Amino acid sequence: MTDHEGMLMALAEAQKAYDAGETPVGAVLVREGKIVARAHNLQETLHDPTAHAEMQCLRLAAQEKGDWRLPDSTLYVTLEPCPMCAGAMVMSRLGRVVYGASDPEKGCCGSIYDLPNDPALHSRTRWTADILAKDCESLLTAFFQERRQTHS
Repeated sequence: MTDHEGMLMALAEAQKAYDAGETPVGAVLVREGKIVARAHNLQETLHDPTAHAEMQCLRLAAQEKGDWRLPDSTLYVTLEPCPMCAGAMVMSRLGRVVYGASDPEKGCCGSIYDLPNDPALHSRTRWTADILAKDCESLLTAFFQERRQTHS
């Protein structure tokens, strides 16, 4: 699976979040070329601050594998992971994360911090940025513009 194909699937998950009134972030976890988990943000629906798309994917993939270690997996996500999600990726020993839009406010895969490559941590997660970034950014921008209009 190419990074482009993986991100298109993550965008489909982000659209589901958008349609449900959730911040439109989607994620897909792939192992050996096969999708093993798909998820989108569910914080509002579940009233759970940890219900980010990445966290959901990591949980599902670990359950499917029967092991919390995911070094042979790639996570595709539409927005640069936050500190919580980047930390969970490192803790799961995730092999790689590929993201679309950068997050200059909370992004921890290169924007404000590079948590997956912190030398103080035991394992590393490689990351690739800016795959279909404009498409990912457009969905987020449309969502927040719509929210501002309905809440003003």
